[in-house]
Amino acid sequence: MQNISEDTITQAVLAAMSETTDERLRTVMTSLIQHLHAFARDVKLTEAEWLQAVLFLTDVGHITDERRQEFVLLSDTLGLSMLVTTQNNRKPPECTEATVLGPFFVEGAPEFENGDDVSNGAVGAPCFVNCRVRGLAGEPVADATIDVWQSDEAGFYDVQGTPNASGAIEPQGRGRLRSLPDGRFHFRSILAEAYPIPYDGPVGRMLTALGRHPWRPAHLHFWIDAAGYEPLITHVFRDGDQYLDSDAVFGVRSTLIADWVRHDPGVAPDGTVMNEPFYTLDYEFVLNPKGGTQ
Repeated sequence: MQNISEDTITQAVLAAMSETTDERLRTVMTSLIQHLHAFARDVKLTEAEWLQAVLFLTDVGHITDERRQEFVLLSDTLGLSMLVTTQNNRKPPECTEATVLGPFFVEGAPEFENGDDVSNGAVGAPCFVNCRVRGLAGEPVADATIDVWQSDEAGFYDVQGTPNASGAIEPQGRGRLRSLPDGRFHFRSILAEAYPIPYDGPVGRMLTALGRHPWRPAHLHFWIDAAGYEPLITHVFRDGDQYLDSDAVFGVRSTLIADWVRHDPGVAPDGTVMNEPFYTLDYEFVLNPKGGTQ
């Protein structure tokens, strides 16, 4: 490998990994190296710019911890997360579209019965959500597991809050339910509001430098798993939100936009007498059967 030049270094790097037995790793790394080297040549990358990129990624790593995933934010804001999601979740057009998982999903969310209040004290206008899960042929999907999570009215998820004395975060605005025999599930929560992704770190500085805003349109997150069907990770977006056409993570799909209906004080869908305005959301999710067409 002596006397490698800028014209021969790419092939030298590829030759150096010729002994790998992992064919998928070889395929991925070959393409990555070729594109990375081509990028450096295309923009005539300077040493100062290269060092700045290294320091940027170092900052992304330093700010990442068990409560904040800056690398996911970086991937989201570069459109990579949504690209990977889209190409791995091709479905018939009748099925509900997938979108990004985002950085605020938490394993082991508390379990609730249908009709319970999953907000658990999160601040926001009351909202009653009624949904149905069905298959592509119209059949109700019973006993599906549904994870739901959202921010409060100030735009913060529970994991962004202050831990209690024991160091734990009190779950708010998230929970796990199961669909009923007719495929329906329903719960009480709070009104979805637009919010900015965390922008006090390197990703935020990148967005500012690019003249971009950090805002996401109001939405609810859903992760639906059911036996015999492909899992679905998606959002439902609130119609009329000013950021629907400029989502910072490029996750909006027109089929995922729904109307949150405002109601004056009165009787809520679960029979509760409400002394303040409240909202309702109705939505139907259509799952693709495993092994189904795409």
